[in-house]
Amino acid sequence: MKSNDWLHGFRHSSPYINAHRGRTVVLTLGGEAIAHDNLINIIHDITLLSSLGVRLVVAFGARPQIQARLDEAGQPSSFHKGMRITPEEHLPCAMEAIGALRSHLESRLSMGLVNSPMHGARIRVSSGNYVAARPMGVLDGIDHGYTGRVRRVDVSGMEKLLEQGHIVLLPPMGYSPTGDAFNLSYEDVGSQVAAALKAEKLIMFTGHQGVVDEGGTLIRELTVRQATDRLAVTEPGPDRDLLKAACDACVKGVRRSHIISFTQDGALLEELFTRDGSGTLVSDDNYEQIRGARVEDIGGIVELIQPLEEQGILVRRSRELLETEIDCFIVAERDGTIVGCAALYAWPEEKAGELSCFAVDPAYRRAGRGDEIFAMVEEKARAMGLTQLFVLTTQTEHWFRERGFHTSNVQALPGPKLAAYNTQRNSKVFVKPLA
Repeated sequence: MKSNDWLHGFRHSSPYINAHRGRTVVLTLGGEAIAHDNLINIIHDITLLSSLGVRLVVAFGARPQIQARLDEAGQPSSFHKGMRITPEEHLPCAMEAIGALRSHLESRLSMGLVNSPMHGARIRVSSGNYVAARPMGVLDGIDHGYTGRVRRVDVSGMEKLLEQGHIVLLPPMGYSPTGDAFNLSYEDVGSQVAAALKAEKLIMFTGHQGVVDEGGTLIRELTVRQATDRLAVTEPGPDRDLLKAACDACVKGVRRSHIISFTQDGALLEELFTRDGSGTLVSDDNYEQIRGARVEDIGGIVELIQPLEEQGILVRRSRELLETEIDCFIVAERDGTIVGCAALYAWPEEKAGELSCFAVDPAYRRAGRGDEIFAMVEEKARAMGLTQLFVLTTQTEHWFRERGFHTSNVQALPGPKLAAYNTQRNSKVFVKPLA
């Protein structure tokens, strides 16, 4: 690592630090994550987030710990469709395991050793009966006993603690007005609480890097629709539970859910403070916007097109020119960053439009961003009553030919454009009729 790599990374994280300050983030930690050696690093990162002003809720699970208690007590376990059945005689073991983990997490979050990342942090952790529950009941003829579902979330109670800078710690337990306690799915707790608090993010830890495809390759992004399609063909189990919780949270108003690894040191910070993160992002369809450009986008457009201008691929444009022509531009914005742009200049008398200044960040060229921007340009051109698009290019003719453009000649350009044609660039002309 170069000596100044940390400085570059720290500077580029500042927009994300500002974006997350004062926002509510819900984290979920399964029992496997709590038992892993990397837990202490996750705790340090949670402390850092709290010190940066992020409002944190941590929902934790205890499945392996509950199983260990039951095994010690000689109690056989039963499951139905991957869900634990909790008869009354198992409830004490579940409560003991959950209580021990809550104390363990509270003690870790309270550390303040000299020469440690948590020195002087003085984190305040609060837990309580903020989740009301109801019994799962009888499913497929099987009584699930004291296994329950989230019924209601005490939003006002948690909000008061978050406003005071507390980390709210939620066990996988819920309580009913009758005084009964229920064993809950921590994924369900995290998802329901994130939705109720209108959290900015739900972040869930798993033993994998994130959601992987059939070949074991990490899937970095999924829309809710894509994730729902995957659920239909995913076998019951922890991975499916996490993906379902992520989808449920987004459907109920949480903008982004993240599934990241609890074994990778720094995965939480990488997911929050870098553009592409470390795991899998599940988002609503509006996470990435393709929209008309605004004046405040000019800086992002300049940063995007400048390397292409230096290579001679695009014609140089000054900031002043961009400002006067900003209404002609369309941008692709991802997490506050401009990752693509294009301009449409109309020639109404000829019913023609020029597609110009077309650029996509190299990291997103294989993800279909260019096609999405192009589709919006076409839509805008049709709405303006234009019947054809033309483009002048020196190096990307095949991309345009693959999308319905055909070779034309300079004389086909609209009069004013023909008069301004730069013979030194010798750009090729391609035209596409708009049906």
